[in-house]
Amino acid sequence: MDDTEFNAFCRTLPATTYVVQWGGSHVWKVGGKVFAIGRDHAGQPAFTFKVSDLSYAILSEQPGLRPAPYLASRGLKWIQHFARPGLPDAALRDYIRQSHVIVSQGLPKKRQLELGLHMPQPAP
Repeated sequence: MDDTEFNAFCRTLPATTYVVQWGGSHVWKVGGKVFAIGRDHAGQPAFTFKVSDLSYAILSEQPGLRPAPYLASRGLKWIQHFARPGLPDAALRDYIRQSHVIVSQGLPKKRQLELGLHMPQPAP
């Protein structure tokens, strides 16, 4: 996946916004909260995303992946895909999609409703 594919994919996720910040990083947010960051790292694209505790434990040991600089050092569960072999594109998209869900679910319910992200549960 390159920056163009990364941005095109993130754009398809619900209620996202995009900004270039932090020295040229492609930053994707939902409800004002970051869920994915794309950046050039040593001539190769690097993609950073939030993960579950279990995914963090598994992915942080994989070649081409690492705890995200800055974010993980503060105890946050973020992974950076920075080199090959890393993840296949389909798996990378799945983790970015899951990051969007994790961050969305952390928003207040009212904000989720405003963004069209929170669907009321049907009555039993």
